[in-house]
Amino acid sequence: MPTNAASGVNVRDLAEQRGVRECLRWLTREKQWINEMHLQLCRVPAPTFLEQERAQWFLEQYRSLGWNASIDRAGNAIAFHGDGPYVALTAHLDTVIGLRNRDEVTVEADGRFRGPGVSDNGAGLAALLAVARAWKSCPELPELPRSLMLVANVGEEGEGNLLGMRHLCKQSPLARKIESFLVVDGANTGHITTRALGSRRFEMSFSGPGGHSWSDYGVGNPLHALCRAVTLFSDTHLDGFPKSAVNVGLIEGGASVNAIAQFARAKVDIRSESNQTMDALVGMLGEAMERARDLENQRATSGKVAGKLKEIGSRPAATLPEHAAILQYVRAVDAHLGIRSHLDCSSTDANIPLSLGIPAVAIGAGGVGGGAHTTQEWFRPEGRDLGLKRIVLILLLLMMGGEPPGTGAPSGPGR
Repeated sequence: MPTNAASGVNVRDLAEQRGVRECLRWLTREKQWINEMHLQLCRVPAPTFLEQERAQWFLEQYRSLGWNASIDRAGNAIAFHGDGPYVALTAHLDTVIGLRNRDEVTVEADGRFRGPGVSDNGAGLAALLAVARAWKSCPELPELPRSLMLVANVGEEGEGNLLGMRHLCKQSPLARKIESFLVVDGANTGHITTRALGSRRFEMSFSGPGGHSWSDYGVGNPLHALCRAVTLFSDTHLDGFPKSAVNVGLIEGGASVNAIAQFARAKVDIRSESNQTMDALVGMLGEAMERARDLENQRATSGKVAGKLKEIGSRPAATLPEHAAILQYVRAVDAHLGIRSHLDCSSTDANIPLSLGIPAVAIGAGGVGGGAHTTQEWFRPEGRDLGLKRIVLILLLLMMGGEPPGTGAPSGPGR
């Protein structure tokens, strides 16, 4: 019989408490409402840096369900239940591909949702709304020493650089009141993200006088220098451990096939499970740029090029301790529900709290999804209620808190 190791509470007994049982049944009974809200929210555009309309939509939904809600200075839509300390359930608002019109989000004959962001992170945002309504629909939930906070946050994707979560954990007046984070990102329930994959992103650029491809031949060419830098850096040898990766995802510059460019730039993504390895790779990128600049200027007969390296994003790597109570809660709930999950490493909003020593995990919201970050992204809602029940039970255990085995001392909900 699965037991919550951190507090000694048997998960099955918890799930059978009258208020909890009704809440879990609500998540199955109201599948249609959850699906309808999922489609509605996905039809509100929210590309990174332009999430305001969807955040306002969430604010209205929270308030209509009876929550005290507001939008903070970063643009996060936050709902509160109680005065804290808080356990935060979060899901990011933004999508990689911006919605051009509402008709791009469709329902196929087999019930599959299709369109930008329907899984990442439509599934997570639908879970926020499901929990928001279930919590208010089940007044007999047990009294708990911690309160629930729901956060639809901005800036998770791409160059958003986790700005919503950074604000919540560092600048927000609520930061000191949040004891743990359950981050819901995507659909599939087979993973528990306990290792935060770090990343550092850069724009490297070269500039020069430019000119005519024939009459000014010999002038230093920023595009040539940039291509050399990309080649030199891409030849970097990466050892197998810690796992790391480098990628040049965008190159642009120049005005015409018969013009020497005045400016060229590329965007570079460096990822690793180790902050130290990322630092070393950043050093190698700088060396590749310097070498490429020098080679181009040696070749040029006039008009030298100059290079510039600008950091445009930084996500710290971090790891949740293996003995953390929050992980024991998730495993106990998975055992109770029959969910087979594995620990993984990924870049999510959990990077920020984990890097600050705040307990956090990222999980899927239920259902099945795929094609993330493409126009053919899809989500299938069958079985979604299992993932939602998982979220509710984990939240309840986090809000109860307890004493992890072997510590001999009380602790917070995940410390």
